[in-house]
Amino acid sequence: MDSNTEMKDFLATRRGRVQPEDVGLPAGRNRRVPGLRREELAALAGVSASWYTRLERGDATGVSAEVLDAISRTLKLDDVERAHLFDLAQLTQGGIRRQQRRRVTAPRVRPVLQQILDQMTDLPAAVQNECHDIVAVNALGRALYADMYEAGHDTVNFARYIHLDPRAKLFYPEWDDVAAMSAAMLRVAAARGPYNRDLSDLIGELATRSEHFRVLWASHDVHEHRTGLKKIHHPVVGDIDLSYEAMSFPGEPGLSLMVYTAEPGSPSADALRLLSAWTAPAAGGQAVESRGL
Repeated sequence: MDSNTEMKDFLATRRGRVQPEDVGLPAGRNRRVPGLRREELAALAGVSASWYTRLERGDATGVSAEVLDAISRTLKLDDVERAHLFDLAQLTQGGIRRQQRRRVTAPRVRPVLQQILDQMTDLPAAVQNECHDIVAVNALGRALYADMYEAGHDTVNFARYIHLDPRAKLFYPEWDDVAAMSAAMLRVAAARGPYNRDLSDLIGELATRSEHFRVLWASHDVHEHRTGLKKIHHPVVGDIDLSYEAMSFPGEPGLSLMVYTAEPGSPSADALRLLSAWTAPAAGGQAVESRGL
C-alpha cells in the first residue's frame, strides 16, 4: 500500500461527498467535479489552499492533530473515518514505502479462550484476526458458517467467502451491504497494519479475482465491525436474524471476538436452537453428521 496514494484518494473521495450547499456555499453551474473544491475545503478548515493541496497529494509532514480535526469536521467524517485519516497521516510521516513488509504469524489462541468459546453452547461465537481469518470458533459458530468450512481452504476466511464464493450471495440476503462492509473493514485494517504481508496478499488476491471488490476498494470507504444485525439464510435451518457484538482483547492485539444472539422467543431463536440440536451428540454418542460437520 502506497501511503501517499491512499491519503490522496481518501481525501479526494471524502471531499467529493460534501456538496457546497451542505456547508452554506452556492452550488454554481460550472463545477467540473462533484463536491467541494480544494480551496473551498481549505478555507472552511482554516488552512491555506496550497497547504491542503500538499496534504491531499500525500504529504502530511508537520501536520498537527488540530488541523486533521478541522479537516475531519469540514468533511463531516464519522469516528471511523477520522481515525482512518489519522492512521494515514501517521503512515505518510513514517515513510511506509521504506519499510519491508513482513508476514504476520497467526497468533495462537490461548487454551482458556477456546474453553470460554466451548462453554458458550447457546450462542455462535468466533475469534477472527486482522485478515478476517477465523482462528477459533465454538461448535455453534462452526455450524452457523458450515459453508465456509466446506470450501476446502486451509484457512477459513470471511473475506474470501464473501467476495469469491458464489454461495455467499445466498447465505447473506443483504450480500451487497455485507460485501461493502467487508471491503471497508479491510481498508481500516490495511492502514493500521501496513507491514502485514498476509493482509496485503489477501487484498491483492481479492482485487485480482473480483471486479466487484475492486470497485468497492476504489470507493475508499472505511468501517469497523462493532455491533449490528446480521441477516443469514442458513442452508439447514433457513432465515436467521442475529444481533452481533464485536469485542477486542487488550492482551491479544489484532484479535476480535464475534458473538451472535437472537431475540428471545423469535423464529430466529428457534432456528438457533434447531441448529444447536443439529450439531449436538446423537443418542448413540456420535455427533450428528451433516454437510461435513
